[in-house]
Amino acid sequence: MEHWLWIILAALCCECKGEDKVTQTRADVTAAEGDDVTLDCTFQTSVSSAAYLFWYKQEMNDFPKYMLRRFSTSRENAPEFPSNRFHATINGTSVPLTIEKLHLSDSAVYYCALQPTVTGNSTSLYKNLWSKDNTILHNVH
Repeated sequence: MEHWLWIILAALCCECKGEDKVTQTRADVTAAEGDDVTLDCTFQTSVSSAAYLFWYKQEMNDFPKYMLRRFSTSRENAPEFPSNRFHATINGTSVPLTIEKLHLSDSAVYYCALQPTVTGNSTSLYKNLWSKDNTILHNVH
């Protein structure tokens, strides 16, 4: 029986200096289990030779998960996204993500991001959240 996967693309756009941006042109991709798929991502940056590009995966009702990072001289994949199935290479101003041998669990929203993904005062990233009964303080990064 053939299973179909839905992959939705979204861009995390970093407007660091009003010149930097990321674009994902295809809104969604449909593919069969076992197929290979390539997700597009193009970018513009004032310092293209020093561009760090990231891919994230977000499953329904979950936070985005870091998948991989690419720089002109280095590459890194998170352990749960092995490079034999998930790979990307910076090619000029694009960094397409290829997922090989699709699994049903690959159905998700995929984000391409250009570093830095957050600008300004990094201390604003830290928040304290109380549990519903106000007995436990959670430090969220």
